[in-house]
Amino acid sequence: MDLETVRTFVAAADAGQFQEAAAELAVTQQAVSKRIATLERTLGVRLFTRTPRGAELTIDGQAFLPHARELLRVADRAVASVHTGRRPLRVDIIASRGAASALMRGFHRAHPEIDLDVLMLFDIEKAVAAIRSGAIDASFRAVAAPGRTLPPDIESVRVLDEPLQLLTGPGHVLAGARSVTLAQLVGHRIWMPGVVPGTEWTAYYDDLVAGFGLTIEATGPNFGSDALLDTIADTPALATFMGEHTRLVWPAGHGLRRIPVTDPTPVYPHSLLWHRHNPHPALATLRAHLATTAAGHDAPGT
Repeated sequence: MDLETVRTFVAAADAGQFQEAAAELAVTQQAVSKRIATLERTLGVRLFTRTPRGAELTIDGQAFLPHARELLRVADRAVASVHTGRRPLRVDIIASRGAASALMRGFHRAHPEIDLDVLMLFDIEKAVAAIRSGAIDASFRAVAAPGRTLPPDIESVRVLDEPLQLLTGPGHVLAGARSVTLAQLVGHRIWMPGVVPGTEWTAYYDDLVAGFGLTIEATGPNFGSDALLDTIADTPALATFMGEHTRLVWPAGHGLRRIPVTDPTPVYPHSLLWHRHNPHPALATLRAHLATTAAGHDAPGT
């Protein structure tokens, strides 16, 4: 069914005259008559009865009118969904409790007028494919993975170096420390069940292990952050790494400790990725916001 004939039918029904509908649509009265006749042939019914005062809807025309209006509304919404100036900015933040989520919440507070769709994709390959297909506009990732380069049409900018902290239960030998050095962590078991082969964060932690001789274990299923906190609280032999900006809430009885790591401070590098030809105006606003509000990188001591 041709939408132009449907739009013409609705205009004629609202105007009550083909001549007024023609003026509204900026076409001739003959064009309106032809479009209505085409729609009537398609539907197999008469939609209008000509009268001395114009055109009146038949019973079939009255039945078809609300559906015709809905067809046009759906078509307008479909166009708006891909119109970069009107659809929401779609951003992948990986996880709801992480630093990227905090960055986007800050952006939303600064620019409440911009509509956002926030989603969470697991690995960088899916994120890059979604950026290239237009399914999303941007993604927060750590892109410095060994042996991996971004496609030439994908741009990236480093927006935040997030310090890692050691998270321990109250019974851990380091629980009372005000800070710990990387050298002090050698020989301690750092449990991170979310470290999955092939991800950019696994590549990061592999580099950390190789550079400083740490022991990171990824054994057992990953039941999420709440289960991780329960285990760390109850197991004196285990600790884990958490980003400084990761939002955590745990029961008071857990007695967990977040301890700064120093000498040097390991930082997780967050970058924003986008397609170089993405025209969404809010994407430029997001990049400008991050450039002025996010912390720098390569700071002394990291």
